[in-house]
Amino acid sequence: MTSAAGNGPTPASDYTLEPALIVGATRARLIPLLLATVSVASALTGCALMDLARDCEGAGARVDEVAALGILDSRPDDAGVARGFGKVDAGCWSDSGDVVVSAERTYTFPGARAEVAAHYRAAARDDGWRPDPDAGPDDLSFVKKTMSLQIVFLTAEHLAEEDYGSRPDLSTGAAYSISVESYE
Repeated sequence: MTSAAGNGPTPASDYTLEPALIVGATRARLIPLLLATVSVASALTGCALMDLARDCEGAGARVDEVAALGILDSRPDDAGVARGFGKVDAGCWSDSGDVVVSAERTYTFPGARAEVAAHYRAAARDDGWRPDPDAGPDDLSFVKKTMSLQIVFLTAEHLAEEDYGSRPDLSTGAAYSISVESYE
């Protein structure tokens, strides 16, 4: 090629790359870099790409199954369903590839917490749950296969944290929730 003046070859600085060639070359270098980064990240965190992509899609049947567990309907004599909590609260959430299905009931009991604790220790044992080895001695926590069961007594502070407001039937006696979480 000759210069516009016609006096010899055109200097290299007069050449320009087409924008498509620059973008193509950049993409070609970015793809291996991106793949290498993902590979290193998954090796360091122990997560595979498919695990990170897991979510609650298609978990409806599992949510229904956990919500129907008999232990959620088990309660001491004289215990009642707390006002505003007539149905099982069930759902699914995922975080960093972990999918958790949960279900919860809230009850009130006019008696002592010790009576509630005794009822659930027996009911859980009879239903195949065993004490959670990681729980504290006073915790009402149990495990069964890939599920955990927990009974939590509700306090005014807990109700405020959960934004339940001031409900008289939850502030006297032994108001408590029973929940099951199933880890997929």
